[in-house]
Amino acid sequence: MAERLNVRRDGSWIYDIVVESSYERLREEVPALETGSRKICIVTDSNVAPLYLEEVKEQLSGCCKKIETFVFPAGEENKNLDTVRTLYEFLIQKHFDRKDVLAALGGGVVGDLCGFAAATYLRGIRFIQIPTTLLSQVDSSIGGKTGVDFDSYKNMVGAFHMPSLVFASTSSLLTLPPEQFASGMGEIVKHGLIKSRDYYEWICDHAEAIRDRELGVCEQLILVSCRIKRDVVEKDPTEQGERALLNFGHTLGHAIEKLMNFKLAHGQCVALGCLAAAHISAKRGMISEDEVAQMRRAFATFDLPVSTSGYGLDPKKVIEATKNDKKMEAGAIKFVLLRQVGEAYIDRTVTEEEMEEALEWLAEETNER
Repeated sequence: MAERLNVRRDGSWIYDIVVESSYERLREEVPALETGSRKICIVTDSNVAPLYLEEVKEQLSGCCKKIETFVFPAGEENKNLDTVRTLYEFLIQKHFDRKDVLAALGGGVVGDLCGFAAATYLRGIRFIQIPTTLLSQVDSSIGGKTGVDFDSYKNMVGAFHMPSLVFASTSSLLTLPPEQFASGMGEIVKHGLIKSRDYYEWICDHAEAIRDRELGVCEQLILVSCRIKRDVVEKDPTEQGERALLNFGHTLGHAIEKLMNFKLAHGQCVALGCLAAAHISAKRGMISEDEVAQMRRAFATFDLPVSTSGYGLDPKKVIEATKNDKKMEAGAIKFVLLRQVGEAYIDRTVTEEEMEEALEWLAEETNER
């Protein structure tokens, strides 16, 4: 039985998040979007296509007039305007009109790029998210943020464009490389830290089953994380206020990601950024050093980096990179800190000295694995 969350805006339903164990129910969900006489273009990448493209095409084959597929080379380095341009050309050649539909089959790179193309092609067409990574299932597929990188600045060009459906199959978790599964856990642990101590503690208590990818436990993991993000997005769909809490760990995390030239996965950089932000929170007396140490153990349990030792990162260069981040507002960074575990808030007073000290602490060697 599929698990379902409704997403609303201004009190009105806009789309559902469906979590299933396989792709079989896609053929039941998509017809509700009235696609019978329309074309669907499945957008995916070279990693996902060999795994799931044919299966998803089969499920969608009876839901529309015609299916087209657009496959681009996998990798963050291809999430750019050049790839979007190629997709535009493909859609024009295949005569896609405003009532046709795009389907993003893949992880965050695919979802972000496909969503941005949907938001801008013919001033906006419908799209559905079929996320295949843990990170995209709990984070990037939800909430309508779309975008591409520009000159190595992450998601610098984008738009808010809500999907018409999010369909996540937990079966795809079984084929994820370890670092991609870990990357998803970076965002999931973050959700607990900013919104629910109980959820954070549940994650820690079920760490072994999660690491073993027990699908029943993973389904609950995904549902609760989706519910947390859904609730935040419903209150603030275009990031004017509370939605910025989801950026916990991202200010320094994005800067690290850029300076590492995306050699670390997004969730890995978020974990490092979360620890740096937690360290600042502790230095300000809001959480304890013991709680920070426990967070470090939690991230390490899921094979996430908990120190930048050996990465050769210059704290001053990391801080400089934050000044080009889209989270800047009137020259000040909207930094997210923890008032307590499970309660985050936006702070505009974090100094460069505090960030530098946190980054130096993060560079210290640790015996956490």
